[in-house]
Amino acid sequence: MENGATPARTAPAAVIVAIDGPSGTGKSSTSKAVAAQLGLDYLDTGAQYRAMTWWMINNGVDVSDAAAVATAAGKPVLVSGTDPAAPAITVDGADASGPIRTQAVTSKVSAVSAVPEVRTVVTGLQRSIAAAAEKGIVVEGRDIGTTVLPDADVKIFLTASPEARAARRSGELKGKEATDVAATKDALAKRDAADSGRKTSPLAKADDAVEVDTTDLTLQQVIECVVTLVEEKRAAR
Repeated sequence: MENGATPARTAPAAVIVAIDGPSGTGKSSTSKAVAAQLGLDYLDTGAQYRAMTWWMINNGVDVSDAAAVATAAGKPVLVSGTDPAAPAITVDGADASGPIRTQAVTSKVSAVSAVPEVRTVVTGLQRSIAAAAEKGIVVEGRDIGTTVLPDADVKIFLTASPEARAARRSGELKGKEATDVAATKDALAKRDAADSGRKTSPLAKADDAVEVDTTDLTLQQVIECVVTLVEEKRAAR
C-alpha cells in the first residue's frame, strides 16, 4: 500500500466509502446505518484514536509529552470489530468500548492523535482493515478521504452548524458527563481547531468529496443521501 493507495478489492460489488467530518454532524449514526443497509463492514477510526489515548492514560504516559506518546505508540494492541450492528474495540484483549467515551479521554484525544507516530500506527491498521473487507466497508473519521484511503470509491464530508452539532453532542452525553449546549459548543470549537490545525493528516474535506450539510436534515434523510451516492457508484461499474 505504497503512497497511501487504497488496496484493490476482488469482489466486484465491494465499495470503500469514506465519511469524514467533525463531531456532532451525525457521522457515526449515518455510517453505521449505511453500512448495515448496504451489507458493508464498518470502521470507526475515531474509536481507535480514543483507544490509543485510553491506553496512554492507563499506562501513565504523559499525553502532553509528544515524545513520550511517540515512544509508546507501537505498544498497545488494538482490535476493531467491523459489524455495524455491534461495533467493538479491544485494547490488549480488554473491551474498551465504554471507557474510551469518557470525558477524560475526549479531552486528551486530540493531543494524542496529533502525534505523527500514533497516526502512522493507526493509519496502517485502518488500511489493513479496509483491505480485508471483501464486501466493502464504510470508514468514518477525519482524514479518511484525504490521507487514509485517498482512492476510496465514495467520499462524503458531513458538516452542520455549530449550534446543531452542540445540541446533538449534548444529547449524547449522560449523567456526570452531561454538559450544557454552550459548554459543548465551546469544546467542539476547540476540538475543531486542534484537529484542523495539526500538521499530520488534519481534518479536511477531500477535493473530490461530496459535502452534505446535515443541519436541517433528519438522520434518515442523510442516510438516504449517502446510500444513493453509493448505489450510483455501484451501478456505474
